[in-house]
Amino acid sequence: MFIMGYSVVAGATGRLLFGYDSFGNVCGKKNSPVEGAPLSGQDMTVKKHVFFMDSCNQDVKDVRLSSIVLCVSSCPEQQLDTLEEVQLFADTSGSFLCVYSLNSFNYTQDPNADSLCPRLPVPPSKSFPLFNRCVPQTPECYSLFASVLINDTDTLHRILSGIMSGKDTILGLCILALALSLAMMFTFRFITTLLVHIFIALVILGLLFVCGVLWWLYHDYTNDLSTELDTERENMKCLLGFAVVATVITAVLLIVIFIHRKRIKLTAELLQITNKVISNSPFLLIQPLWTFAILIFFWVAWVAVLLSLGTAGTAQVIEGGQVEYKPLLGIRYLWWYHLIGLIWTSEFILACQQMTVAGAVVTCYFNRNKNDPPGHPILSSLSILFCYHQGTVVKGSFLITLVRIPRIILVYIYNALKEKQRNTWSRCLFRCCFWCLDKCLCHLNQNAYTTTAINGTDFCTSAKDAHKILSKNSSHFTSANCFGNFIIFLGKALVVCFTVFGGLMAFNYNRALQVWAIPLLLAAFFAYLVAHSFLSVFETVLDALFLCFAIDLETNDGSSEKPYFMDQEFMSFVKRSNKFTDAPRDKNSLRKEEGTELSAYCEINIH
Repeated sequence: MFIMGYSVVAGATGRLLFGYDSFGNVCGKKNSPVEGAPLSGQDMTVKKHVFFMDSCNQDVKDVRLSSIVLCVSSCPEQQLDTLEEVQLFADTSGSFLCVYSLNSFNYTQDPNADSLCPRLPVPPSKSFPLFNRCVPQTPECYSLFASVLINDTDTLHRILSGIMSGKDTILGLCILALALSLAMMFTFRFITTLLVHIFIALVILGLLFVCGVLWWLYHDYTNDLSTELDTERENMKCLLGFAVVATVITAVLLIVIFIHRKRIKLTAELLQITNKVISNSPFLLIQPLWTFAILIFFWVAWVAVLLSLGTAGTAQVIEGGQVEYKPLLGIRYLWWYHLIGLIWTSEFILACQQMTVAGAVVTCYFNRNKNDPPGHPILSSLSILFCYHQGTVVKGSFLITLVRIPRIILVYIYNALKEKQRNTWSRCLFRCCFWCLDKCLCHLNQNAYTTTAINGTDFCTSAKDAHKILSKNSSHFTSANCFGNFIIFLGKALVVCFTVFGGLMAFNYNRALQVWAIPLLLAAFFAYLVAHSFLSVFETVLDALFLCFAIDLETNDGSSEKPYFMDQEFMSFVKRSNKFTDAPRDKNSLRKEEGTELSAYCEINIH
């Protein structure tokens, strides 16, 4: 909240979105004067385009462009060879290409016109949809202009420029991810054995297709003789990285699918049982819509604050009455903290959904009368979450953040190393290690949330109790449960893959003037969160059912005095999956463990 308020006060997003001239005026707006800059404070409402007076001979001195930049009403679309043509263009179009202090009728008479007007000849230019900059259209000027404008500017501004130039594409990819996630959710809602086979076949074909397209695009980049800019070379490296990662992931997923191919029927039955639980509380499927809406609101606010942080600076007058903006002290550290806020808050929002769904499943499972399900389990779970267990969710989401931040930093460090070949395997090793740790923590958090919903204990106690009871009952249909989670993960992977594929096709049409690695990674991150927020309902219900089943085994023995809470369909599935009746059990019930009073809490839920 402090960074958000600070960015609103100190930032100037308009400078990035609309561009500004060398005298501190933002194009397309009415400006306030800067003390010591006589040409500042002008009304640029009709002058919405940024024009570089020496676009063919750009240079960077002290991290700023040496060419004078002006705000003009339109870009010259024809080449201007003389000052007379520059004057005629100003008279006919109302777009003045010389410094503001020089009137148009003096373009050909003033002895200083050569230094106050653009260098001749003025190349034809068009307003490229990259913040209304007048981009020269001749091949020679275009290459030099783009090299300086993109390759030699500040890294953060390049990232922000890439995000803003691709904002419409990113929004479209988020909508695509939403549509794909809804399709996946309804597919899992009405799952059958045949549908699981069709779904796995589509996943295999989709992964192979995406890998093929990635390698084809990389081959197209390597054979493109016009690949001269650093941005194009960076995009080519990004494509190579995406292609290698996608190929490795595809190979691993194909191996896992082949190993577990015989458990597809049991997995379909398990998902059908999950759908039966959801049918008792159908509003569980609406929870992702609220989560998605909250995430979209937060992401928009986060990007707005990021843009403001990237433009926060103080105006300083330099030689010739020109104005430059110097970043405020410590702004880069706020940017990194803001990135941590993105991960932590997003994980907190998703964890709230997991806690809500787990609480509703627990309430429905520990209900003796299956024909009379409890009323409003979701509202009851939400009220308990906000009244008692927000700290549990904050702590769990913070653990995930602690793992992901070092992973991002290590990946950044290894990508920055020059000895690429020697560090390829070590980089992959670090990524795999942190990915495995991330997944283990996610599973631990989910079980801790479910145990908290059952027992009402804090995060650490719940995690410890969940680990104990799952260790004692790890033999019961664990493989079927894991493969069920794997099928749900395939749904998330399918959404992310096709979102990235759509992003590649969209960004590929504009190779030169944007580094689309960051926008594409951002779109992939958003797509994963969207898919996770929708499909995690099934994953949360499945994991919660498993933990409730384990607790049911510990607290009851199936006798008339202590019958099981599970229904007959669930019990028959357990017998078919792992010969439940012959499985050894620990006679010491978990309810006798210190700090755990499961049976009492279950009775409270029943009443």
